[in-house]
Amino acid sequence: MADNRNDITHDPLDDTAAAALESPADQEPTELERERNQLKDRLLRTAAEFDNFKKRTDRDRQALSESITAAVLEDLLPLVDDLERALKAEATTEGAQAYRRGVELVLRQMEEVLRRRGVRAIEAVGADFDPHYHQAVSYEPAEGRREGEVIEEFRRGYMLGDRLLRASMVKVAKG
Repeated sequence: MADNRNDITHDPLDDTAAAALESPADQEPTELERERNQLKDRLLRTAAEFDNFKKRTDRDRQALSESITAAVLEDLLPLVDDLERALKAEATTEGAQAYRRGVELVLRQMEEVLRRRGVRAIEAVGADFDPHYHQAVSYEPAEGRREGEVIEEFRRGYMLGDRLLRASMVKVAKG
């Protein structure tokens, strides 16, 4: 019978409480604690990798932007040369014609540079007014024109692929 009393008076919770009172250094880490530590380490490494990725992406984006800018500027330098030559032309009547031809040449070269870069002009005159592509600066009654038709272009608009670079500044027919 003494054995039964010992079983009844022995409380298994006392062993758990005693284990909890021991210092953490005396305890082996549990499987759950090891998994938590591994996940924490993995999280810190992933955060550091992501931060490095962001920095590398920013550097790459900056380098690409500088490269594109340099390429466009290199394309524009011959135009500057031609404008300088045009300004050196004499102001005589014959010189004025040479000056005009020089400016026309520069304009053609500039249009070619823009075309190579994917820029195209927006055809506005005769088109229906579209606020996504046109900026109306005036409205005017116009015989033989339909309501909302662009009748004059003050400043040409340009697209780069599907992106609007600059809207056309236009006059629109009023009904």
